[in-house]
Amino acid sequence: MQSSWTDPRLSKRLAQLSAHLVVALVALVGIGGATRVMEAGLACPDWPLCYGSLLPGGRMNMQVFLEWFHRLDAFVVGVALLVLWAVSVWQRRVLPRWVPWLCSGALLLVVIQGGLGALTVLALLPSAVVTAHLAVALLLVALISATSQRLLSSNDAISTKPPRLWMVLAAISLIAVLAQCLLGGAMATQWAAERCLSSGSGCGWLGAHRHLATIAAATVVVQAVFALLLKLKGVVCGLSLSAAALVVVQVGLGISSWHLQLQAPLITVTHQVVAALLVAVLTAGLSRGVAHG
Repeated sequence: MQSSWTDPRLSKRLAQLSAHLVVALVALVGIGGATRVMEAGLACPDWPLCYGSLLPGGRMNMQVFLEWFHRLDAFVVGVALLVLWAVSVWQRRVLPRWVPWLCSGALLLVVIQGGLGALTVLALLPSAVVTAHLAVALLLVALISATSQRLLSSNDAISTKPPRLWMVLAAISLIAVLAQCLLGGAMATQWAAERCLSSGSGCGWLGAHRHLATIAAATVVVQAVFALLLKLKGVVCGLSLSAAALVVVQVGLGISSWHLQLQAPLITVTHQVVAALLVAVLTAGLSRGVAHG
């Protein structure tokens, strides 16, 4: 239940800001994926500058641009998250009590993410650090998506809590998809799929990725089916069906990427973007259910 002094107009504005940040964070994950696919992770050998300057004009090529733009985009998103946190703390007396806490958690993740970003460059792209970098990015996507949906739901005229069965399925789906994303990230940082195609090594990673992908996809589809069977209505049902649609797209992208022997960078990057978007949508649905409790 919301506090009696909650300002609905401010909640709506912060919800809109956080919704835009979800889109920006998903796009940032995609840019990071493009940087990896184009082997541009070390295109700027120093950090936080690039070749000792804010704009390495004389060194600019596609790889340098990707790494430089990835850092610039991350900085802009970080500033926006800092603004979100500052407003939530400043206006905490007219906001739900949980808002400053979630925004503080997001700001902490931004600080950790910045440190991991620096370490990926300074330590020459160690697999564990790069995977952790992706993990924190996905946690940020989930946390800001949850913040946005809970703020939006505070302005809903109707708030019906979904059945416990659906809530459990939603939580399992989100955990399975997050695990699959991290496994995919770990596989990608070790170039396991490429090594499997070229030399037959690293295929165990690929097999595990396929098996977990099957489980994750099944849980999301089951969640959507139960949303229909339980006759859920409104945003929660829409988000469940959207997640199932994204899974179908994701499976198609994965199959296409494999059949093209990973020679289509756009498909590979889109695969990662859809994964981040799926995390955002699943978190949004679960958050709506929790908020309506």
